[in-house]
Amino acid sequence: MSAAKTPAPHSEDQPIRCPWGGIETPIYSAYHDTEWGVPQFDDRALFEKLILEGFQSGLSWLTILKKRDNFRKAFKGFEPEMIARFTDKDRARLMADASIIRNRLKIDATIDNAKAFLAISERESFSGFLWGMLDDPPKANKWKNFSDVPAQTEISKRMSKELKKRGFRFVGPTTAYAFMQSVGMVNDHLLACHRHTPCAELQARAKLAK
Repeated sequence: MSAAKTPAPHSEDQPIRCPWGGIETPIYSAYHDTEWGVPQFDDRALFEKLILEGFQSGLSWLTILKKRDNFRKAFKGFEPEMIARFTDKDRARLMADASIIRNRLKIDATIDNAKAFLAISERESFSGFLWGMLDDPPKANKWKNFSDVPAQTEISKRMSKELKKRGFRFVGPTTAYAFMQSVGMVNDHLLACHRHTPCAELQARAKLAK
């Protein structure tokens, strides 16, 4: 995400957004306005987001967003049961697919992560496993500047450690925190951003429902 310190410029017909969600990149503003910070409890959707956050490592999230539909096609809709059965032929197919990020280590990790997902699912939901790591209900922070937002926290460090213990890869503390932001475990929209209050309200309702 952008390291800009203040909310993105706005006009009468454009709301105030976080600095990285400006209108100059519509795909980014749409993601910012409809997905980022919204509590997510669907197992498959959580798995997809965690995998894509791993692929984002070393790249920009905008790059991933532009290729997300291609990723979904290449990885069979991010259905863990299907990915876990990928063979060397599938690996070769993915490495030859220029529409995604062709990184052998990340591709192999995705297959291993699908197997780790299935192992967890034998005992509990993936959603319950992840959300259960929070010490408190989903938190709505009150940042005024994006430069104040941390890259990782104690909870993301713990989540990273537990995921790795279960066999996941490309899930470092920074990746884990980016994941937490995106799925509404923490609300890091700036206080002035038009999405801060709606996401905080969704978090409050999710706290009662989860």
